[in-house]
Amino acid sequence: MNILYYKTIAALIIFIISLVAIIYPLRQRAAATQIKILELGESFASGVFLGIALFHMIPESREIFRTLWPTMHYPLTELICSLGFVFFVFLERCSMFGTGCNREVMMPYLLTFMLALHSIIEGTLLGLNINLTMALTVFIAIIAHKGSASFSLCLALMRHKFSNLRILMIMLLFALATPLGILAGSALTKLSALAGSSLLSACFNAAAAGAFLYMSMI
Repeated sequence: MNILYYKTIAALIIFIISLVAIIYPLRQRAAATQIKILELGESFASGVFLGIALFHMIPESREIFRTLWPTMHYPLTELICSLGFVFFVFLERCSMFGTGCNREVMMPYLLTFMLALHSIIEGTLLGLNINLTMALTVFIAIIAHKGSASFSLCLALMRHKFSNLRILMIMLLFALATPLGILAGSALTKLSALAGSSLLSACFNAAAAGAFLYMSMI
C-alpha cells in the first residue's frame, strides 16, 4: 500500500474513533440517565488520565531525555512533571482568592489544549514515518488510547456543565488534532527540520503528565 494512502486512511480512522467515543456519554446525558453510569465513567476517566501520565508520557519523556543526554542522571522529567502539577494547583488557588483566574472556566480548556497538543505531536510522528511498518506501529500506539482519551475528555467537559453543542465543537477540534499532526508530518520533507522537536516533546510530555495527574485527582 502506498504510504500516503495509508496515512490518509489512518487519519480518517483516528478521527472517527475520537468522535464515536463520545456518542455514549452524550446520549446518556440527553436521556437523563447518566447519574450512575457516568459516575463510573468519571472514575474510568480519572484512571485514563492517571494511566496516560504514568505509563505513556513520563516514560516517553524519560526515554527522549536519555537519548539526548545519555550521561545525565538528574530526574528532569520528574521535575518538569512536578512543575506542571504545581501550575494547575496554583490556578485552583487563584480562583479561591478571586484574582481573576476562574478554575471552572480555565481547567477544561487547558486540559483540551494539553490533550490536543499531545495528539498533534503523535500525529506528526506518524506523518514523518516513511516506512510502512514503523508507521503502522505508531498508528497502533495512537489507537490504543485515542478512544479512551476522547471519552475521558468528553466526561470532563460534561463535569464542568458544558452544553452538548459546545462539547461537540470542542471534541470536533480535538478529533482533528491527530489528523492535522499527520498532515504536518507528511508535509515535512526533511527530518532535520525538526532538530529541536525531541527536546520540546520531552518537556511537553513531562509537563502534561503533571496536568493529567492533577486531573485524575479532582
